[in-house]
Amino acid sequence: MNFKPITMIPLRVTSLYPPLPTVKPTMAQTRTRTLHSDPSQDSDDLLCSDSNNHDNQQEQPEHEEPSSLPETASSSLPSPRGYLSGEARAERAWAHWTKLGRPKLIVAPMVDNSELPFRMLCRRYGAEAAYTPMLHSRIFTESEKYRNEEFATCKEDRPLFVQFCANDPEILLNAARRVEPYCDYVDINLGCPQRIARRGNYGAFLMDNLPLVKSLVEKLALNLNVPVSCKIRVFPNLQDTIKYAKMLEDAGCSLLAVHGRTRDEKDGKKFRADWNAIKAVKNALRIPVLANGNVRHMEDVQKCLEETGCEGVLSAESLLENPALFAGFRTAEWIVGSEEISKDGNLDQADLLVEYLKLCEKYPVPWRMIRSHVHKLLGEWFRIQPGVRGDLNAQNRLTFEFLYNLVDRLRELGVRIPLYKKDADDAEILADDLAS
Repeated sequence: MNFKPITMIPLRVTSLYPPLPTVKPTMAQTRTRTLHSDPSQDSDDLLCSDSNNHDNQQEQPEHEEPSSLPETASSSLPSPRGYLSGEARAERAWAHWTKLGRPKLIVAPMVDNSELPFRMLCRRYGAEAAYTPMLHSRIFTESEKYRNEEFATCKEDRPLFVQFCANDPEILLNAARRVEPYCDYVDINLGCPQRIARRGNYGAFLMDNLPLVKSLVEKLALNLNVPVSCKIRVFPNLQDTIKYAKMLEDAGCSLLAVHGRTRDEKDGKKFRADWNAIKAVKNALRIPVLANGNVRHMEDVQKCLEETGCEGVLSAESLLENPALFAGFRTAEWIVGSEEISKDGNLDQADLLVEYLKLCEKYPVPWRMIRSHVHKLLGEWFRIQPGVRGDLNAQNRLTFEFLYNLVDRLRELGVRIPLYKKDADDAEILADDLAS
């Protein structure tokens, strides 16, 4: 199936770092994406578009097209400024964060889930910055197909953290140079606790090899023109966590996101994030620190910022179920005890799914990502009508028509689970508190 060419839009990084030059389009940037017919390839791995869809779609305005990656972008970038003293690096880190507007409400990195359409949906509902899904640095460097399918952005998708997993400094640098013109931070994943990270020797399992971690951060900090950020989990021992965070700062990390759970605490519903540990890290560092964990609604956001002193919060799983979280909406389970001051927000997860699907038509992504979001958004709805979920699971090849019809079918069956908002006065007070 052949696709119309997607023109790369050169994006500039807004920071105190040397300005990036406009990158001239190359053949690689204007190439036609082709999905080869491969009977062995899972249809969910295909991009959510086909030739018929593209023939029927109008050309998008230039500024709204997703950016593809130039093969030689890094070669045209200016030389990095080199190593700075600790105080100078901290000042530069804060200047960059301030230039971005000091975003507080941030979409966390989620494999297969924080892709461009979902990021844009969350931004519509209050998110002020976002991470890409974790990208594998070696595969990103070696595979054009992987780059095309797993990373896309657009002008409105800022501020943006592009996250990589890695265990080789040179490979990580090669991958990072391909994306630095299109993001505000290149982020190193040091927190993934899953078995695949253990097998691949990356993520939270690099906590066993701190010299390697240090070399990864230093390699980027000394050679990129955008700041380096890191996302970590805590050690069981608080002092070990603080030493770890200080090492990252000294190596050149300009912003640190701290997930307040250990590597072994994988289940977010079973283990509460340790905000006290995050606060201790925040107090020990000179660079901006973000908190991750236990953010289910906006009152959690306020409490987390107050208790940790952090510059912002990340939310992951809660956003998958409720992408409008940062706009003050909450699911039914989080209004228990405050029903008298909560009301139907005239929005539900099916509404959000339809918005998401329209964004996917605009910014194609693999169907597996869409299927995952359908299950996350409509999980409670499927419990009421399990037959509809069964029909979805039986569908080997998804289409937008099928998914829009699925939403219509649920509505015809009388299913609706609203998202709730607090009374306007309470919401306004909360918004004022966050702003201050």
